[in-house]
Amino acid sequence: MPHIVFKRDKLLKTPIKQEKIEFLFTAISYHGEEQNRKLEYKVAVKNEDKEFLLTIKDKDKDLLIKSDKTTRISPVTLIKDALNSYVSINNAETIFSNTNNLKQKKEQEHKYLKDINYFVDEFKTSNEIQIEIGFGSGRHLLYQAKNNPNIQFIGLEIHYPSIEQLLRQLELQNITNVLVVNYDARLFMEFIESNQVGKIFVHFPVPWDKKPHRRIYSNEFIYEALRVLKVGGTLELRTDSRKYFDFSLELLTNLNKANISIDINKDLEVSSKYEDRWKKQGKNIYDVILTSQKEDKKIDLNYDFSFEFDISFDRFLNNIPFKAIILKSFFVHIEEFYTIIDELNSGLIKVTMGNFDRPVTKYLLIKDGKISYYQGDPLPTSSNIQAHKKLKEILSR
Repeated sequence: MPHIVFKRDKLLKTPIKQEKIEFLFTAISYHGEEQNRKLEYKVAVKNEDKEFLLTIKDKDKDLLIKSDKTTRISPVTLIKDALNSYVSINNAETIFSNTNNLKQKKEQEHKYLKDINYFVDEFKTSNEIQIEIGFGSGRHLLYQAKNNPNIQFIGLEIHYPSIEQLLRQLELQNITNVLVVNYDARLFMEFIESNQVGKIFVHFPVPWDKKPHRRIYSNEFIYEALRVLKVGGTLELRTDSRKYFDFSLELLTNLNKANISIDINKDLEVSSKYEDRWKKQGKNIYDVILTSQKEDKKIDLNYDFSFEFDISFDRFLNNIPFKAIILKSFFVHIEEFYTIIDELNSGLIKVTMGNFDRPVTKYLLIKDGKISYYQGDPLPTSSNIQAHKKLKEILSR
């Protein structure tokens, strides 16, 4: 991570601008009665229309300035330029710096690899959608996409080497109807419109026998799958694990109404190398298919994450709810506070919130009592929306 150690002196007085880089404000950590904790500063920066924070803290007898990891941006050159500019304007003596020799690893953009924000803000298709969760080597997904060119496939995978392997094959085989996402499948489908999906493939998921709460299949996942599936669409599980099969079947047979079919050792047109190995070992392969029977309600992703009230920041600091609030499907944990120097009723609140498996850490920016999310709103997942409502409740007390 780029950083600079410089001689301790007065901090740069903000706001101040040098060419294209603006230092908007400086905030100091607030620890209440915990006087033993070291002070830390956050400096708000704007560089090429991107806003982020720098952190300043003690380094022996000197000061260290670096990027705040929560608000980190790319390319890293924007951060390096801001660090150099801060020390330069401050006329501080540099003890150590890696901002000039730290090489930036260039991330190669791929037209089929999409960020989750793409599905929130941009994704539209008139074609049927099919989703494969945990595509592994990609053999099944590639076969389906090649043989169904009019279907828009979405592949979800958290193992990045598998993603890179699939992207190479998409290029080599000139397959253009696949989008790839590095995201948790249990949350992803919240961003797909209702009744748009023809098939959801869950082939050979990790069984998680010792941690069943980490399994893809859950009541919440099944309900969300039924929402996005069109009438006649299918959720298809294929597994070699009898425990996973039994677990999933119990969930499905407890639905109020369901059309379920089961096969054992059914041959597909394409199989993975692992399936081939398991069949040679004489292991059974189980298929459970749930078919959607009704159209579901539409959802609205345009949730308003605003705060309709002002806050007395100083009064709030005297009633800090540091303890995490943990509810069934979400949590809210207020972690740190920073007061903006030379500005009344203004500061930063660092909060981690949302889903237990995919939490988000954000800063709330308070300027003259008005509250907003720094660097933009959270993704509109159901857990983030519930966490936001709880956060509003806490801040409005």
